[in-house]
Amino acid sequence: MRNLHLLSLLLQYPTLELTGAMDELRERLAADPAMPTDTVQRLAPLLDRLTTQDIYAAQETYVELFDRGRALSLHLFEHVHGESRDRGQAMVDLRERYVAAGLDPVANELPDYLPLFLDYCSILPEEAAREALAEPGIVLVALAARLADRESDYAPVFAVLCDIAGVEMDEEAANSLPPPEDPETLSELDAQWEEEEVRFTNELPDPNAACPQASAMMRRILEPEGDAAEMRN
Repeated sequence: MRNLHLLSLLLQYPTLELTGAMDELRERLAADPAMPTDTVQRLAPLLDRLTTQDIYAAQETYVELFDRGRALSLHLFEHVHGESRDRGQAMVDLRERYVAAGLDPVANELPDYLPLFLDYCSILPEEAAREALAEPGIVLVALAARLADRESDYAPVFAVLCDIAGVEMDEEAANSLPPPEDPETLSELDAQWEEEEVRFTNELPDPNAACPQASAMMRRILEPEGDAAEMRN
């Protein structure tokens, strides 16, 4: 399931490097027999937009969706643990899984960041990858439904992930994870994160920097034989 890291790329903050590789992503997804046969067709609106849209508009769309509140957060444990103590231990356990698989995640993202989790799944054998992806299935279903309600072209990415994981996208599953109440203004958002954000390091990431995983992943698109080796060290 190596091409799961292509879906991981689609869920990262858009950069010129990333948007310039959309044709490459499209070709590799279409050629992968492990992906649902209609993957490229479903993802076409997103792929087309990221190919042609002004980069600043693409980035603004991404931030408005995934960074302005918790209902669409790409941090998996946000949806099941919130800010409880259980989240910290779950982070530790997940990172240990990455290390046991031969990965040493050094990015400034927390272990439950979905693109990072997808990259972990991408180095597992196919059956193990599908099983791992099914673990946060309830979150994937909920995010797919919430994005579909907003008519977002990111919704099909989550639908494809649900298909790969073998998770049913029914209405009951979509509504079984109540969305958190998101702040309505930027000041409320700042206050919420200042009071409640969980961090596991004293080093704060540069808010203006691209995701630190993106460049490495882009190199892996061009050098697929080095996929696993690049993540090990």
